[in-house]
Amino acid sequence: MTVEIGKQAPDFTLEAQTGEKVTLSELKGKYVVLYFYPKDMTPGCTTEACDFRDQHEQFADLNAVILGVSPDPVDRHQKFVEKYGLPFLLLADTDHQVAEDYGVWKLKKNFGKEYMGIERSTFIIDKEGNIAKEWRKVQVKGHVEEALTYIRENQ
Repeated sequence: MTVEIGKQAPDFTLEAQTGEKVTLSELKGKYVVLYFYPKDMTPGCTTEACDFRDQHEQFADLNAVILGVSPDPVDRHQKFVEKYGLPFLLLADTDHQVAEDYGVWKLKKNFGKEYMGIERSTFIIDKEGNIAKEWRKVQVKGHVEEALTYIRENQ
């Protein structure tokens, strides 16, 4: 499956740190900021999550829901949320199926080692459930503001 701007976003149901199941298609009528990140509690992922936390009210004012997705299990997500006071749901994609559906499960290299993992990416899904915007290989600095500005300007 490929993700394309203007096409229906791949639907999924994943468990959040609260234990509730979240189904993307049930969020129609709202914007969804779906961001994929590699791992809870790591420096870049913590910065990104805290940036989303700090702008959460501005997204909510635009009728936008923030969902973070990583392969971490629910209990690790819960610790991450508690430690940093994150006011949005983190979804456990432990088998990385959703990451594969969105084309963000990639071969990565770090210190000469190759492994499969999440390529930091964000998708804005419009109120009809279509992909409106995507950012791949996201650089954390300034990214959340960029996503917020996109929604503000394209309502």
